[in-house]
Amino acid sequence: MNLSQVFERNPSVADKLFPAVFVDRDGTIMQDADYCSDPKQVQIFPGVPEALGRLKAVGFKLIIITNQSGIGRGLITMEQYRAVEEKVLRQLGPDLIEATYFCPDVPGQHSSCRKPAPGMILQASREHQIDRSRSFFIGDKEIDAECGRNASARTIRVQTGFDRDTSGTIADWVAPDLAAAAKIIVDLANE
Repeated sequence: MNLSQVFERNPSVADKLFPAVFVDRDGTIMQDADYCSDPKQVQIFPGVPEALGRLKAVGFKLIIITNQSGIGRGLITMEQYRAVEEKVLRQLGPDLIEATYFCPDVPGQHSSCRKPAPGMILQASREHQIDRSRSFFIGDKEIDAECGRNASARTIRVQTGFDRDTSGTIADWVAPDLAAAAKIIVDLANE
């Protein structure tokens, strides 16, 4: 028997986990259009595809996390949501986004997935082998920062949505846009 095989280090579960950047969609990746139901309304912010590409290049999985209460309210259909999401992914570019998670629940009802609850991040972490302690959440609303915190990820609040006042935020960092948020993350990854 070869003892080197017996005592060979077995990779731990942590060795198989990857860092991720969880990103809100409306107001962060694209212009926020209330209850966006038409792909023609999709307007990706300038510099977003390139910024996401830089994050992916340094080893982060990119996962979209989005509340879509318009579905639960009956304002948009699943088909409309899917058409908008397809347009977003097409405009961002191929092979950039690992996965998209959405929650159709309306505010005020018990929900484990609606941000600020961490359900979508927890599910994505299980399904995509994510190490949340090495991950980030970028979003334009305070509930995004709360969601990231609730999932033990570091958080960056961007000032591109409807509510640009970030005074009093619980986010770890504030950035003017997703490109600046990506720079913060890339700089930290290169330390």
